[in-house]
Amino acid sequence: MADQLLPREKVFRDPVHNYIHVRHQVILDLINTPEFQRLRRIKQLGVASYVFQGAEHSRFTHSLGVYEITRQICDNFQSNFPSQAPGDGLWDDRERLVALCAALLHDIGHGPYSHTFEHIFGTDHEAITRRILTSPETEVYKILARVEPDFPAKVASVIDHTYPNPQVVQMISSQIDADRMDYLLRDAYNTGTNYGLFDLTRVLRVMRPYAGGIAFDANGMHAVEDYIVSRFQMYQQVYFHPVSRGMEVILTHLLERAKFLYEDQQFEDNFIPQLLIPFFEHTFDLQDYLRLDDGVLNTYFITWLNYPDTILRDLAARFLNRKPLKSVGFMPATRTLLPHLRELVDQAGFNPEYYTAENDSFDLPYDQYDPASANPKTQIEIIQPDKTLEELSSLSPIVAAISGRATGDTRFYFPKAMLGKPTDDLFTPIYQEFQHYILNGALILENPMEDDNDD
Repeated sequence: MADQLLPREKVFRDPVHNYIHVRHQVILDLINTPEFQRLRRIKQLGVASYVFQGAEHSRFTHSLGVYEITRQICDNFQSNFPSQAPGDGLWDDRERLVALCAALLHDIGHGPYSHTFEHIFGTDHEAITRRILTSPETEVYKILARVEPDFPAKVASVIDHTYPNPQVVQMISSQIDADRMDYLLRDAYNTGTNYGLFDLTRVLRVMRPYAGGIAFDANGMHAVEDYIVSRFQMYQQVYFHPVSRGMEVILTHLLERAKFLYEDQQFEDNFIPQLLIPFFEHTFDLQDYLRLDDGVLNTYFITWLNYPDTILRDLAARFLNRKPLKSVGFMPATRTLLPHLRELVDQAGFNPEYYTAENDSFDLPYDQYDPASANPKTQIEIIQPDKTLEELSSLSPIVAAISGRATGDTRFYFPKAMLGKPTDDLFTPIYQEFQHYILNGALILENPMEDDNDD
């Protein structure tokens, strides 16, 4: 079965790429595994659909998109830059299948509400991805091993960046790769925004292999530049939206409260989330992990709407019914105000452990290669007419302006009620004092940006 082709090409309709083309039997078999089908039940953008209602797309659709972009890159390389001799730095099409499998499976280890779940339970989706690929108990492993015995390990090595061919690794993970290109276009489409749009066809057209990985023709530099700017805008306007982060805070505290009640032996038997017990007890195995998806967690949240514990019940209702916490931005100079704001929230009747939070979101839209850094990134190389390579930010003033500069903010989250009128005169001074800090400009109330979904 090493590289068996389907009798007839299989296609999947896709709103971003029109058609996703599957020609290899192993790819179709991987798509049909239980482990990959689970990704249908995990949203790509987690809680972002509470802000951008169209963002209901799944990690399944994104993974197919990453596969399709990688397939197009392989086709381009094979048509225009096929290897003529070993070590010539051009494309060896024998690498196609490992690249396609790695692209398809790169996100298979994500759990429900991925990053929030990881934070609470200490899981690592990349490590779990490698386990799914290399554990004989999974259907994915069995299919990969039919290609050749060491093929599962090869695919896993692409994902953990140890595969010897840098062209294959950079297709899947670099500063401009199939993963990022698909999620920008797909997330822009599903959120109804235009920030993430760029000319994918042009970017792929000017992409070419060389001995050190992947580079771009000089006449396509502006298409690559546009991609960097689009990525920058999507992070600021969509991924870091303050209301979405407020819903993440609610979800985080909801899971933390459930974990506390279980560890403190306060969970009533009828409400215990059985599938989460291995995670509460830090004894989970791969099959425990693969049983979870967004729907499993949401089902537990629905049952907790009737739970006697006031905090768990209230947080579940806030999450399910979209009642995000409000937020204010703060700087290092104003961080000293936060302990007092927490005291006021406490005095108003909200447990600050579960109803306040500090949240920071920062992104590095582009960074030059620094081999001394803890996690050095591949830089974007532009091929000049004389065949030399120039790093992108040295040629583009726009990219240079954002290169190496982390963008984002830090926010303090609190109950929206703190900005309203108290129902009891006893609390009036507390609310007035809290609002004084917000309204006098000491802290900056969240900006709803350009949409109306700020609650």
